[in-house]
Formats: sequence, C-alpha cells, structure tokens
Amino acid sequence: MKKRKIVLSIMIAVCTMFCLCGCSQKEPSVVKTYEKTDSEEAFENTEPVIMVKHYEMSDGTWKTDDYTYKYRLEITGRMDNAEKDSTFIFLSNIENITFEQAWKAAGFSSNMDDYFDVEVAKFVGMK
Repeated sequence: MKKRKIVLSIMIAVCTMFCLCGCSQKEPSVVKTYEKTDSEEAFENTEPVIMVKHYEMSDGTWKTDDYTYKYRLEITGRMDNAEKDSTFIFLSNIENITFEQAWKAAGFSSNMDDYFDVEVAKFVGMK
C-alpha cells in the first residue's frame, strides 16, 4: 500500500511538471511588421507595395490580423504583353503557387474560382 502511494505521488509530480512545462511555452512574438504602403508613395519607389499589413513571427510563421500562414511567397514572372516582370507577394499555407495562379488571384481575374480561400493564401503585396 505504501509503495502504491509513493508511485502515485511520483506520477502526479511528473504529470504536474509536464503540464507546467507545456503551459509555460510562449506564444510566438512579432519579429517584423510589414505596414500597409501609403497610396501616394505606392509606385514612386522600387520598394514592395504592401496592401495588407502582416507580420513575421518568431516561430517562422506569418500572420495577418486574422489568419496565420506557413509561408511568405514572392512569385515573379511576366504577364502577357508586359514590359517588365511583376512580383506578387502571398502569405500561404501551400508551399507552391505558380505565377499564373498568383497574377489571377492578385485581382486580375474576373473568375472567382481563380482566387484562394483566405485560409489557404492571402495576397498581401507586389513589386
């Protein structure tokens, strides 16, 4: 009987330690904030035009005010009849987005099927 109490006490202590360790893990913190670009400055320089405020987090994820994403993708290519390349910036939970998907989902398509669900990917800027 006494051995059972000792074993039970040890098990309770170990479980308590695991619970306390799990509770003490910090929430990811913001490493860098990408502020929305002022509309007057938007195309006057070569810096990216940020259309949606978003954050780089300490755990390697990316956030908007509403959603968390695994990746920040900069997808570059040339649209038909364009003089230069365009780069579209997406926060995404999918690792690969093609340039064709990117330009369509960035607002250049009239077909709503070409847009991503906001939980999957979010267009946040362009260069």
